[in-house]
Amino acid sequence: MKLTPSKINTFNLFKLPSVFFTGVRVKTIDDVSCTVSVKHRWINQNPFKSMFWAVQGMAAELTTGALVLMKIRESGKNISMLVSNNNATFTKKATGRITFKCNDGHLIDNAIAKAIETGEGQTIWMTSVGTNTDGVEVSTFNFEWSIKVKS
Repeated sequence: MKLTPSKINTFNLFKLPSVFFTGVRVKTIDDVSCTVSVKHRWINQNPFKSMFWAVQGMAAELTTGALVLMKIRESGKNISMLVSNNNATFTKKATGRITFKCNDGHLIDNAIAKAIETGEGQTIWMTSVGTNTDGVEVSTFNFEWSIKVKS
């Protein structure tokens, strides 16, 4: 089954309701990139009237995690995935619609192939950049994904 934005967003409604109810939505996904959008609203704001950092983190993580999940499904193997490390940089107040994009899908193929070949866990650092409607970068998140073939 191919992952589509609609399928991912429906999954989030039932399995990750905090993602869904804060307005995080997958807009596009393909072999190389994933785009997620979230609008600053009352439900996801901090006391300073900008988007709470954790909501930005959920959107950013989703761009990377959806790509990893899609590539694992395509491999046909039973592979576990886990965020083992992350960091973020915030450069501007997040207000309005924020769009996160990860273009690191190509990194996953090699890691999955190596994990299958060696049976050892692999790690991949992936980046998601959040921009506002003016194209100004508001935050950058880096996630270290750990993958391992289950025995």
